Amino acid sequence: MGTDERKVAIIYIISAYTIWGLLPIYWKWLDAIPSSEVLAHRMIWAFVFMVLFVLIRGKWKPFLHTCKSVWGDKKKLLGLILASVFISVNWFIFIWAVNNDFVVEASLGYYINPLISILLGIIVLKETFSRSQAFSFILAAVGVLFLTISIGVFPWISFLLAFSFATYGLIKKVINVDPIFGLTIETIIITPVAFIYLMMQPTNAIATDGVFSLHVLLLAGAGVATAVPLLFFNAGAPTLPLATLGFLQYIAPTLMLLIGVLLYKEPFTLAHLIAFILIWTALVLYMRKEKPSKQQA
Repeated sequence: MGTDERKVAIIYIISAYTIWGLLPIYWKWLDAIPSSEVLAHRMIWAFVFMVLFVLIRGKWKPFLHTCKSVWGDKKKLLGLILASVFISVNWFIFIWAVNNDFVVEASLGYYINPLISILLGIIVLKETFSRSQAFSFILAAVGVLFLTISIGVFPWISFLLAFSFATYGLIKKVINVDPIFGLTIETIIITPVAFIYLMMQPTNAIATDGVFSLHVLLLAGAGVATAVPLLFFNAGAPTLPLATLGFLQYIAPTLMLLIGVLLYKEPFTLAHLIAFILIWTALVLYMRKEKPSKQQA
């Protein structure tokens, strides 16, 4: 891989994680609308965007071939149905957390997420781990336990975000479907449910808030906000080492943390600081022991 190609790949990955890190601001602009309705619009507009993207890129025939392959493989079909459920849960919790002033707790979830992914890999895929990696899990668990005891409540938002996204990633790894086609199929699966849900709502929140056009544009843009960072990620990830990806992925939760504390003035106590330091240390320990790989699978 040439230097220029590597630089372009890094730009793509940084762009992806930066967009993901700034998304709390986007969802905050829609806090006048129930999170469930925002989620439904996000599903529908993501479907529209992904289908248009596949068409514009001239990938419709390969996409249809993938659809036929998935339909004929019950394991892959079930996997994509489950993936659509877990990503929907993840999207809903994240939107709800942002609009209810839990951005800091959401950021904690995405710091924990890599460790949950590793743990699922060990349990489900029987992957091996070293003593130092086991220590990093224990250290992260101590951080979560300390925060739970200090604030008196288990950080459910953080855990559910981490678990739902890690499970989604595990399913996608197991079924091994092209990520762009996979996401498009997932949106096809969940869009009818989202559409029916919106039709069942007694009132239309976006038609009665006095800023109809702005909210319509933001809701339609949710599809772009969902798909674009994923497209950037898939453009850059295949050419970068896992170690580089592992380091850059913390751009998103770091931005979320800063947004929550500095922009939305959410509390960040000494207990939060100690818990975050323990988790950050666990991540550093794990990353130092992660074997470098020439390419992301």
